[in-house]
Amino acid sequence: MDFRRGRKREDPEINLIPFIDVLLVVLIFLMVSTTYSKFTELQITLPTADADKVAEKPFEINVTIDAKGNYTVNNTPVSFNGVAGLADDLKTAARQGPNGQPVADPVIIVNADQFAMHQMVINVLEAARLAGYDKLTFAAQTGGKK
Repeated sequence: MDFRRGRKREDPEINLIPFIDVLLVVLIFLMVSTTYSKFTELQITLPTADADKVAEKPFEINVTIDAKGNYTVNNTPVSFNGVAGLADDLKTAARQGPNGQPVADPVIIVNADQFAMHQMVINVLEAARLAGYDKLTFAAQTGGKK
C-alpha cells in the first residue's frame, strides 16, 4: 500500500468494446434466425344489428312430468301408451300451433318434477326424436313433495 500524499488517483476506465461486440453477435443471431413475412389484411365479417327486425319467439310445446308419473302436453293431460303414443301427442300439439297453423320444428320444453323418474324424461326425449323434433330444453320443478 502506498500511503504517500499528493498522489493522484487514476480515473477508472470503462471499456465498452466487449459490450458492443456481444450486442452485435446477438443482433446478427436474431437477424439470421428470424423469418419475416408480410401479412395481407385479414378479412373479418363483423356482426351487424338491425333494430327493425323483431325476433320471433319459437313455438313451444311444454311437456310436464309430475312425481306420480303423469304427463301433460301444453297443460293437457295425456296417458302414456308408450313412446310412440307420446310422439303422436307431440305431433298433435305441433299441429295446433299459433293461429291454428301447424309448426314444423317447435321447441320442446321438458318440465320434470324433482321426484320424477329419469326414465320418464328419457321417454320424452325418445318421443321427440321419433316425432322429428330436435330442439329441446329442460326445466326443473323443486317445490313439490313426494
